[in-house]
Amino acid sequence: MQRIVVLGGGFAGLWSAVGAARKRDELGIAPWKLEIVLVDRTDFHAIRVRNYERGICEARVGLDEVLAPIGVRRVRGAVRDIDFGRRAVAIEGLAEPMGYDRLVFALGSEVARPDLPGFAEFAFDVDTYEGAARLGVHLAGLRARPASAGRGTVLVIGGGLTGIEVAAEMPARFASFGGERVILADRARWIGSDMGEEARAVIDEALGALGVEARPGLALAAIDAGGAMLAGGERIESETIIWCCGMRAHPLAARFPGARDGLGRIAVDECLKVKGMGAEFAAGDCAWLAIDGAHSSVMSCQHARPMGRFAGHNAVCDLVGAKMLPLHIGWYVTVLDLGAWGAVYTEGWERRVALTGEKAKRVKRTINCARIYPPVLGGRQAILDAGAAVVQAPPAQR
Repeated sequence: MQRIVVLGGGFAGLWSAVGAARKRDELGIAPWKLEIVLVDRTDFHAIRVRNYERGICEARVGLDEVLAPIGVRRVRGAVRDIDFGRRAVAIEGLAEPMGYDRLVFALGSEVARPDLPGFAEFAFDVDTYEGAARLGVHLAGLRARPASAGRGTVLVIGGGLTGIEVAAEMPARFASFGGERVILADRARWIGSDMGEEARAVIDEALGALGVEARPGLALAAIDAGGAMLAGGERIESETIIWCCGMRAHPLAARFPGARDGLGRIAVDECLKVKGMGAEFAAGDCAWLAIDGAHSSVMSCQHARPMGRFAGHNAVCDLVGAKMLPLHIGWYVTVLDLGAWGAVYTEGWERRVALTGEKAKRVKRTINCARIYPPVLGGRQAILDAGAAVVQAPPAQR
């Protein structure tokens, strides 16, 4: 028996497993001849991009709902190490390393956590389902806390896409728990500095309408139970400080030989094979690919999902000697949720504004609540069909 091991159950990992199962099925290879194994530390596929929302109960899908019908074995456990010479993976809870004939490394990314006083004890984040749930419990308990200068203030640190979505959602969400003030701070000169001037104007309008205080040009120095000290000496009283700054590839990406980019991502070729290696593929947030031949892939489900489908497909092809398929995506969009105000939909790498307000919000809801979910209710064939190594069209503007 040969084995393909997929590490990670996020967008890239799950779709790598589905893509591999689809190709195995297409070639008529029995599961007992080619085993596909997915390893993840939890039992769930997390819809991570929904963690900023008010209710996250639907932001997870049971991995077994997707994998069991298509004959993919699941192993629960954290990945501890990879031995490339022996082609084996050390997994928490397994007595012996698991061997592989082909590997898809898709352990994703994690928020960059600074070494600042009080950060580990007092900061919140929405990087994981567990982190978002912890924040929800905290918010729900604010009314029961003693009155203080910081109880009614939320401070969001990080004016990128995640920080903007968290801050824009917070006025309505925080008000239900007695909150009064939402501040969005970033060290850059503008909030949404990567979005371009046209989109930044939309973001500024939305944040202003929502009552979110934008504070660009500020850097965090320390956190305590009652607030934050900024690098310039200013103090902001807040018992709810949410960190949304920066992402890094999973630490085990550092085990791979060869080049990595500034985010710690592994360089892969157009077929998602790790450059310079013989049996290893990588996909999603931990992989770096010139997605259209010029621009780097981004850490988002927009690229993680197709990267996963192609990586799984190509891992099977590589193993059996079939021709692999190159991945090329010639379009790029951003759909940014702006809370009760609506959303903004941009096209192209220069992020031209295409839709705003409620029209863009409808597109965002379609993405978050339907497009990125595996079709578990459709049964085995629907799941396999969704794993085809093809590039979807951009989200419809309606």
